[in-house]
Amino acid sequence: MEIRRLTADDAEAYYELRLEALKKNPEAYAASYEEAIQKDDPIEQTARNMKSGFTFGAFEGKNLVGVVTLVRGSGMKVRHKADLFAVYVTPEQRGKGVGRDLLSHVLDFARNLDGLLKLSVSVVTTNERAKTLYKSFGFKTILIEEKALYVKGTFLDEEHMVQFL
Repeated sequence: MEIRRLTADDAEAYYELRLEALKKNPEAYAASYEEAIQKDDPIEQTARNMKSGFTFGAFEGKNLVGVVTLVRGSGMKVRHKADLFAVYVTPEQRGKGVGRDLLSHVLDFARNLDGLLKLSVSVVTTNERAKTLYKSFGFKTILIEEKALYVKGTFLDEEHMVQFL
């Protein structure tokens, strides 16, 4: 298993994995599959994002099987904090330590960013596996947001978690 920061060259593989995530686990993301496929030039947009952001991928051979994106606050008053977004591991790779390895990698990276003090992540309250993983790395729940998402006719609550580095 190789874990590395993604580049613009990985844009197509990332976009395909993102569509898979949105389709297979729509309850886990604020974005929707239907919105994602409507975007103009999605691969080009993804490539631009890879150049300016911090997205890490887990590869099994040449196949991208897991991702996590770290987005740092951009203003002077919020540069001390960052959010984890778009965390996903393919169903075939779940339970094999891919998520743990990805999270460990991004946390090591975050600890080396000058002035970064706090990481946040949000997870649907019914996603016990993800919550257990985040808690094992020291994330603590600070808020339950009721009716945070509306997916296929159902409201879902989100658990907002933080870790101080």
